[in-house]
Amino acid sequence: MSNTRLRFAPAPTGSLHLGSARTALFNWLAARGLGGELILRIEDTNAELSKPELIDNIYRSLDWLQIEFDGEPVRQSERTDLYNDAVEQWLSDDLAYVDDGAVRFRVPTEGVTSWYDLVRGNVSFENEHIEDFVVRRADGTATFFTANAVDDFELGITHVVRGEDLINVTPKVLMLRRALGASDTPEFAHLPLIVNEQRKKLSKRRDDVALESYRERGVLAPAMINYLALLGWGPPDDIEVRPIEEIISLFELTDVNPSSAMFDLKKLEAINAEYIRAMSPEDFSHALTPWIKEESWGAVVGADELLKVAPLIQERTKVLSEGPAQLDFFFLTNPEFDEAAWTKVMRSDEAPLILSAVKTAVA
Repeated sequence: MSNTRLRFAPAPTGSLHLGSARTALFNWLAARGLGGELILRIEDTNAELSKPELIDNIYRSLDWLQIEFDGEPVRQSERTDLYNDAVEQWLSDDLAYVDDGAVRFRVPTEGVTSWYDLVRGNVSFENEHIEDFVVRRADGTATFFTANAVDDFELGITHVVRGEDLINVTPKVLMLRRALGASDTPEFAHLPLIVNEQRKKLSKRRDDVALESYRERGVLAPAMINYLALLGWGPPDDIEVRPIEEIISLFELTDVNPSSAMFDLKKLEAINAEYIRAMSPEDFSHALTPWIKEESWGAVVGADELLKVAPLIQERTKVLSEGPAQLDFFFLTNPEFDEAAWTKVMRSDEAPLILSAVKTAVA
C-alpha cells in the first residue's frame, strides 16, 4: 500500500445526499485506484445539529453503497484538545488574536494563496480579499477551518477531494496548515456541482436529494454507484454501464469535468433497468421480495410462487418498487381489471406469446 491517504468528511446534519454520496464515491475510486487508504471522518463538532440518528444514516448509506473505509471512523467531537492546542500555539506565535471572546487568524495583507487543482488547474486568491477569520468561537469550540486543517495535517491526508462549494475554504485551510508547520500541500480536487434539470444546484428543500429515498424506491446499489460515477466523470471509451472494477481501473481525478453535472432521474432509472435485466431470475425475485412483503397480499406469497411470475416483469422493470403493481393481479382475490389495457395487449402481435408465458408461469 502506498502512502496515499484520502478522507471523506460528512457533517451529520441531515440524511446523506446525492452530492455527498458522489464525493464519497470519487474519494473511494481515487483511493483504490492509487492503492491508498480512505478515512471516514465525521465532522460532528456542532452538537446541536449532529444527531446520533443522522450519523447512523451516514453509516447505513455508505454500507449500502458498499464503500469501504480503512481503520475506524474519526470523530471530530473527540479531537477538541488537538484543535485547542493548535489555536493556543497560533496565539503564542502571534498568528492569531482574541476578538470579543473569539480567536481570529491573522491573514497576510499581501501576496496570494494558490494551489494546483486536479480538476480546475491553477487556483489563486488574493490575500487582501480574505478577512481575518475565526478559528475558535467565543464558546471555545473550533471552527470548520481549524478542525479541517488540523485533521488533514495530523492524519497525513495527501488528497482532498470535495465539492466546489468549498473552494473558498481552501485558501484559509492552507494558511492554517502552514501555521501548523506543514511544508507540503495536499493534492486538491474540487468536484463540480450537481444540478437539477433546470440547471439549478440540487436543493434539499426543492429536490429529492436523500440517497435513502432512491434505495427505498428500489434502485440497486451497483446501479447507483455506476450512475454517480458519471456525474462529472466519464470513461474514455464512452461505455457508461460497466462493472465497478473497471470503473476503478479507469477513474482519474484529472479526467473529472469542472462543469456542473446534471442529475437525470431517467438516466439513473435506465441504468438501473440494465442492472435489473442482467440479474438471474432467482436474484431478481429475491431482490423484489421486500417490496412484495409490504403489500397487504404479500404475506401469502412464497418464494417459489414469486420466482414463477417475477421473470415476467423483469425486462420492463426500472426500479424494484414497480414490482407489486405489475404482479398484484396474480395474488389478489378480486384484482382491478383494466379493460383498456387488456384490449390493447390482446390486439398486439405479442398477444399469443404473452398468453403462453402467463399460462406457463401459473401452471
